[in-house]
Amino acid sequence: MPKIDESRPFIAVKIAILTMSDTRTLAEDKSGDLLAKLAQEAGHEIAAHNLVADDAEIIRTQLREWIANKEIDVVITTGGTGFTGRDVTPEAVRPLFEKEIEGFSTLFHQLSYEKVGTSTIQSRACAGVVGGTYIFCIPGSPGACRDAWDGILKWQLDNRHRPCNFVEIMPRLEEHRRGG
Repeated sequence: MPKIDESRPFIAVKIAILTMSDTRTLAEDKSGDLLAKLAQEAGHEIAAHNLVADDAEIIRTQLREWIANKEIDVVITTGGTGFTGRDVTPEAVRPLFEKEIEGFSTLFHQLSYEKVGTSTIQSRACAGVVGGTYIFCIPGSPGACRDAWDGILKWQLDNRHRPCNFVEIMPRLEEHRRGG
């Protein structure tokens, strides 16, 4: 059974939060604010928080800036994962991925199913790695953000989580660039 190894020192990661919305402002960003609060409560640092329109190029531009910033380890996006014409987050983000983390979507849907039943199929949550940065794309509702954080990210972004976690492999994410 997975557990926290209290004998290991906690390592905070630097997280950027990006909300996609055509209808809200940063001041009204309940989902982004919730993710920031949960991450800070877990001991992590919020390196950036922004809200952009549901536009693939605008999303990619912001992500590329954050990926290039070595002060950001993780990007969590919220919003734009549905099926409406303006929901373009997966289309914007997936082409950037060097490696997709398929299990994130699978586990997110499993956790979401317990709360919203078959309505979980209306989400296209996804995750991947690019330039040594983890990117997690989750739906825009506060409930979905809490499910993703409490059920997955809280644990995988804690280096003490056993048997394994995302933090302990961060130094190895770019081995292919170093020839390692």
